[in-house]
Amino acid sequence: MFTGIIEEVGIVESIDNGNLRIRAPLVTNDLVLGDSIAINGACLTTVSLHNNGFETKVVPETLRRTNLRNLKNGMLVNLELALRSNGRLGGHIVQGHVDDTGKVISNHVDGDAVIVKVQSPKRLMRYIVEKGFIAINGISLTVVDRFSSSFTTSVIPYTRNNTNLGSQKIGDLVNIEVDILSKYVESLLTNRFLTAGT
Repeated sequence: MFTGIIEEVGIVESIDNGNLRIRAPLVTNDLVLGDSIAINGACLTTVSLHNNGFETKVVPETLRRTNLRNLKNGMLVNLELALRSNGRLGGHIVQGHVDDTGKVISNHVDGDAVIVKVQSPKRLMRYIVEKGFIAINGISLTVVDRFSSSFTTSVIPYTRNNTNLGSQKIGDLVNIEVDILSKYVESLLTNRFLTAGT
């Protein structure tokens, strides 16, 4: 489990046949083989460690569902280690199970913040609510406005400067993970109505 609080922005050293190698001296200090780590919000397993970095294996399903399929050498990725049981839940409950990718369609300055608008697959919109939680590239954010097939979030200077969201351009793909609680509520209510109908 994760919180959506990014610990380091790593640099892609190589990606080849699903082997993703990342330079990240800060998080590597706390990593051991087999640990989970969220890369742009996708939960992956550490398969090797090297000086100032680590390597993971990215399976085809992850490549299909996330923007990791577009990674190239030198690109920046958001990194978060798994939450320790005695740690603070500073963001929100993030599983690292990316639901799909969205596309940055606009951004504009709003005081010190930047309002980022993301086009989302319509099937995810029922889980996105105004002032609700959303994880974008693994970053815990709050939904400002919700539309029929898009939503906005307000990104403060700290987040822009300490994640890869500050370098995202219009047209870039971002990973979206909706709030898991909304999916559980939907499943419980659906099952309740199905059971009541039998």
